[in-house]
Amino acid sequence: MEGEFIELINQNRGVLQKICNIYFYRHPYKEDYYQEILIRLWKAYPGFKQECAFSTWLYRVALNAAIDLVRKESIRPVYKELTAQEYAIRDNHSEENTITDKKEELYRAIDRLFDVEKAFIILYLEGYEYKEISAVIGISETNVGVKINRIKKQLIKQIKNGRQ
Repeated sequence: MEGEFIELINQNRGVLQKICNIYFYRHPYKEDYYQEILIRLWKAYPGFKQECAFSTWLYRVALNAAIDLVRKESIRPVYKELTAQEYAIRDNHSEENTITDKKEELYRAIDRLFDVEKAFIILYLEGYEYKEISAVIGISETNVGVKINRIKKQLIKQIKNGRQ
């Protein structure tokens, strides 16, 4: 059982890293929380009945664990706005920096979402269909579509406001 669990976790390591990046963005104990989520997955693994895909089960348990950790620890990163001088230091000519900047901008916007909204957007960005998101979150497919559209509008607004 242990070997099977380790193999499945290794196959889905990226999912866990994304969840930690979203919920514990720039938090000094991000690795500790990653380990805590792994422990919770291990404890819950005997209850995995293979009624759904392992990745669906993993998302459900890991997202609930991350939300629980955020609520228990009241984790909120502190953001410092860049001064005009610090902002000018960046190399705007590099395509790699532009992509990194946009990724950082998206992570900052996602971090401002409510915990449950983060769960929706993680699954959406991961390419899950509404039906699969519905299975993980536990609401109807129609509701998933409505919530994702609202979250996307909210993220676009936050990013546009951040650029002004």
